[in-house]
Amino acid sequence: MTFKQSRADQSGTFTTPGLLNRRELLRTAGGGIGLMALESLLKTDRVSYAASGSGSLKPKAPDFQPRAKRLIWLFMHGGPSHVDLWDPKPDLVKYSGQPLPDSFGEVMTRRKVAKNPLLAPIKPFRRRGESGLEVSDFLPHTGALVDDLCVVRSLHGDSVNHPQSVYQMNTGSILMGHPSVGSWVAYGLGSENADMPAFVVMPDPGGGIKGGPPAWGSGYLPATFQGTTMRPGKTPILNLKPPASISSRQQRATLDLIQSMNRRHYENRDRDDELSARISAYELAFRMQTAAPELVDLTQETKETHAMYGLDDPKTRDFGERCLLARRMIERGVRFVQLYSGDTVGWDAHSDVTRNHTTYCRKTDQPVAALLKDLNRRGLLEDTLVVWCGEFGRMPMSEQGKGRDHNPWGYCGWLAGAGITGGRAYGATDAIGLRAVEQKVHVNQFHATLLHLMGLDHETLTYFHNGLDERLTGPAEVEVVKGLLT
Repeated sequence: MTFKQSRADQSGTFTTPGLLNRRELLRTAGGGIGLMALESLLKTDRVSYAASGSGSLKPKAPDFQPRAKRLIWLFMHGGPSHVDLWDPKPDLVKYSGQPLPDSFGEVMTRRKVAKNPLLAPIKPFRRRGESGLEVSDFLPHTGALVDDLCVVRSLHGDSVNHPQSVYQMNTGSILMGHPSVGSWVAYGLGSENADMPAFVVMPDPGGGIKGGPPAWGSGYLPATFQGTTMRPGKTPILNLKPPASISSRQQRATLDLIQSMNRRHYENRDRDDELSARISAYELAFRMQTAAPELVDLTQETKETHAMYGLDDPKTRDFGERCLLARRMIERGVRFVQLYSGDTVGWDAHSDVTRNHTTYCRKTDQPVAALLKDLNRRGLLEDTLVVWCGEFGRMPMSEQGKGRDHNPWGYCGWLAGAGITGGRAYGATDAIGLRAVEQKVHVNQFHATLLHLMGLDHETLTYFHNGLDERLTGPAEVEVVKGLLT
C-alpha cells in the first residue's frame, strides 16, 4: 500500500511528486508517534539485533548443552516405501493379493486405492548387524550399518499430497511460507564459520522438488537465514571466481563502496531485513571466494575416499559427491546441510515400486553408508546428527498392479550420530504398515526432538510475527520424544 503525498505549487495547484509508504506515513503523522510504537514492538523481537544488519549469523549459545553441533538431512523426495525398506510386515506377505480387511476402517487415499489388493514387500528383509534389526535387500550398504541407526517406524503427518507434506516435513506446517528447520537452526545458533553459510541445500540435479524452494526458505524469519543453494557439477556456486583482470584489492575496494551505499540506503529504509540480508550476502560472497573453492575441490580427497562414496561409478557419482561435500562442509563449520535425492518425481512409485526403488536405492545406498562410515572414522559422528526420511511413505495396497500410493499415516525415517542409540527401532505401524499405532511420532514431535538434540528448546525458539510468537513446532502442545534420546 502507498499513499500519494500532495503539495501546492506557486499557483496553488496540488501536485503529487512522490509516493509515501507506510513507514514514512508513521514517521510524519502525529509527530511520529506511530513510528515510535512500531520501533517499540520491534525491540521485543528476539531477532531485533539480527535485523540491524550486523552479526545476525554470529555464533549463539544454545539453550542447554547440545548432543549435536551440526545436522545433515538426507531427504528422499517423493516418498520412499517404508514397507519395502525399513518396516517388515509378515502379515503383508501372508495376505498379499487380498483386499484390505474391513477391520482397518476407512482410509483416506489420494487415488482411491483403498480397495485394491495388498502388495507384499518387493524384496526380502534380513536381520543385520549385532542388533539383528531387519532391513530390506534394497539397502545392503546402509543395512550393514544398522547398529548405528535408530529407525523410527511410527512417523506420521497430515496430508496425502506432495507439496503440503514436503512443507510439513521441512517447516512444520502444510502451508507455504513458514521457515524451514534449517532456517530455525541458523536463527537459533548462528554460524560457526563467518566464511560459509550456516544452512546449505543441495537439490537433486534432475529437477526441483514438489513445492519448490519455499521448503528451505526462511519464511517470516529474516532472509539472512534462508538456505544457500549449491548446484550439482563443477560449479556448485555460480560467479564464485572473479575475472582474472580484477585483483582481490580491487574487489575489496569495489565491495566497500557498494556496501557504504547499501548501508546508507538501508538506514533510510528503516532497517528493512531483506536489505540487511542482501548486504550480508555481499560480504559472505566475498569471503566465500576464498573459502569455497577449497571446499568444493574434491581432488584433495584420496582415491580410497572417492571409491568409498562411489565417485568412480556413474550410478552413484552424483549423490556420492554431494554426500562428500556435506562432510567437507560440516568440517568447515556449516551448521545445517540438506541433500535431496529425487527430482520432480523421485521416489514417487505409483506404477512400479521395483523399478523406481531399484533406481533410487542404487543411487543413494552406497553414498549414504559411506557418509556414515566417513563421519565415524573422523570422529565427527559423535556430535553430528544425520537424518534420513522423505515427506511420507507408501500404502500397503497396490496401485496399477505394481505400485503404491502416498501414505502419511504411518512411515519410517532414521537417525544416527549425536545422542542416538543405534541398532533399534522406535515405534510401530499396524500389522500391514498402514498407520502408526505404537509410540507415534508426529512431524512436529520429530522437529522438537531434532531441535532438542541441537541444544534448542522448541518452546522458547520463537519469532514474533503478526502478533504471535511463532515457532517451528506450531501452536499446539508438543513434546520431545525422549525415547529417541536414550
